[in-house]
Formats: sequence, C-alpha cells, structure tokens
Amino acid sequence: MAATSDKAPVSELERTTMRRVAWRLLPFLMICYLIAIIDRGNIGMASLQMNQDLGLTPAIFGFASSLFFFSYFLVEVPSNLALQKFGARIWIARIMVTWGLISAGTAFVQGANSLYVMRFLLGRQRPDFFLAYCST
Repeated sequence: MAATSDKAPVSELERTTMRRVAWRLLPFLMICYLIAIIDRGNIGMASLQMNQDLGLTPAIFGFASSLFFFSYFLVEVPSNLALQKFGARIWIARIMVTWGLISAGTAFVQGANSLYVMRFLLGRQRPDFFLAYCST
C-alpha cells in the first residue's frame, strides 16, 4: 500500500514568506550562535594570562569552568518554559542584552569568588540562547 499524506500542499504565499523570513532571521541567528561558540572557548584562552594575574590554581580554574555547565544544567528546563511564555522574539532580545552585560562584567573579575559568580551567571544564559535559537 502506498503511504498517503494528510498535509495540504504548501501555497506560494507561504513559500515566499518563509524564504523571506529565513533570509532575514537566519544570518543574524547564525552570527549570534557563532559568537556563542567563540565565547565558550574564551575561558581557555584567557586562562593563559588570567591564572597568573589573579593567582588562580588549576583546581580553582577548573571549578570556575565547571560552574558554567552546572548552571547550564540547572536552568535548561525553566528557560524552556519561560521561552514558551514570552516568545522567541522577546526572549532572544533579553538573552543578548544580559549575555552581553555578563560577558562585559567578566572583565572586572578580581579573584576566584568573582570568577565563580560570573561563570555561573554566564552559564545561566547559554541554555536560554540555545533553546530560543532552536525554536525560531
């Protein structure tokens, strides 16, 4: 037996609209996601000078790096619920503003405790962006 499809054919208006949306939205989202990937590796590059400047041991640096993923894990489900409540448009704007502020605040880290706080807060923003990116 041949499989039958219950889907209605896609109209030309829908096809044109989706093409325009893709050309306007996807390049911006791809650039944002590229920045997210670069940002993920920044702590490793910064450690070359930062560990010596702040007097961080390898154990302190490793713990600070792991806080990023710990907060990512904690916030993933609540972030998804908030995304559904507020919508991707508002959520992506909020994410980019807070992510930029927290990333800029990382420049003012003075020691291990402030590094812990900033890495935790930065990791808290990451699942928000990933989920909003996937939902558009």
